Amino acid sequence: MKSENAIEVKGIKKTFKVYLDKGYTLKDKILFKNRRKYESRVVLDGIDFEIKKGEAIGIVGKNGSGKSTLLKMLTKIMYPDVGTIKTIGRVSSLIELGAGFHPDMSGRENIYINASIFGLTKKEIDKRLNDIIKFSELEDYIDNPVRTYSSGMYMRLAFAVAINVDADILLIDEILAVGDANFQAKCFNKLREIKKNGTSIVIVSHSLSQIEQICDKTIWINEGKIAAEGNPADVHPQYLDFMGKKEEPVVNIEEKEEEELPKEEIKDCDMRWGNGKARIKKICTYDVTGKNRKNFRTGETIVLKMEYEVKEAIKNATFGIGVFRGDGLSCYGVNTYLDKLEKFDLNKDGVLIVTLKNVNLLPAEYWIDIAIETNISEPVDYYRDACRFQMYSYKEDIGICRLNHSWEIEGRMWEEKE
Repeated sequence: MKSENAIEVKGIKKTFKVYLDKGYTLKDKILFKNRRKYESRVVLDGIDFEIKKGEAIGIVGKNGSGKSTLLKMLTKIMYPDVGTIKTIGRVSSLIELGAGFHPDMSGRENIYINASIFGLTKKEIDKRLNDIIKFSELEDYIDNPVRTYSSGMYMRLAFAVAINVDADILLIDEILAVGDANFQAKCFNKLREIKKNGTSIVIVSHSLSQIEQICDKTIWINEGKIAAEGNPADVHPQYLDFMGKKEEPVVNIEEKEEEELPKEEIKDCDMRWGNGKARIKKICTYDVTGKNRKNFRTGETIVLKMEYEVKEAIKNATFGIGVFRGDGLSCYGVNTYLDKLEKFDLNKDGVLIVTLKNVNLLPAEYWIDIAIETNISEPVDYYRDACRFQMYSYKEDIGICRLNHSWEIEGRMWEEKE
């Protein structure tokens, strides 16, 4: 093993048996021998990579691509059928929320249990106990049974233990998605600190922005193989483009909701309402070159195209859009009335094109509401969550959107870099 490496993975392959019909009792096994049919499913196939000491790696891929299986093999929870995995030093892992916690024991008692699993002696845990409790921010609850904890409290305690065991390698699987924004920021600051001190970090996450904040390299796994490996700024656009192509970029609402929203009249429902005099038919998103896309980089222009049909003439029509983050946070809304466009009527089928210039939304999934109204506020066809798109970025800003800015310190000026 190379002296500069913390992890070396060479040619690993893992296959699982997926039983189609399996008898569990002795009687079933004797009487129904043919029921134990299964198919072999290759989860990982020929994975090779190296992680240097003090390097942070992100692993991405669609569900079922083998990411978590790979992480479990790095922790030696399971082993490859073929190939080798070598690690140097103490390994700390956050594979599953609350794994290793006893629900009837207090948070304090579980700290001792969990830390001992990572190889710490009681004397070492005693020295770190106050730091663990302080970082978890659970001082008022530390002597309560952990079964009374929320999922966020579980995560706080598990993370506080994992980062205070002086691990050489830290493995994290998705659980940073749990917890409030302040604690997540605190976690990432701590990850940067322990990385700087030489700990190697492996993060499996669907949140590309999380990976971009901390990782030097991204490994994209697809169908059990490494599809791309390198700088997150290079790999993430490839991954997002691939995932975008897996979805149909044009939303055909006519086919999607024919039964729910009959042609005669649009019925009120959770996602769509209005008087039905006009109907939104198809929606798609483009870039400035005219290419259908679902994934955009922060700062790019997004073109929204909507086809509509008119069943009955609409006087004083208004078109409107609303942009919402995936958690429902309202990011932006506007309509043709607020923009003071000249009044217009809708008398025939047509196409609406909205060009959103230099969209500085930060990485997340977003949805768009689209509305046709009459007389300013009377809904004709309001469609909630009509289409979705994803934003990604090479920068590490936090919040909702990027604000153009510069810095001036003691007469020296720094402009933000593109």
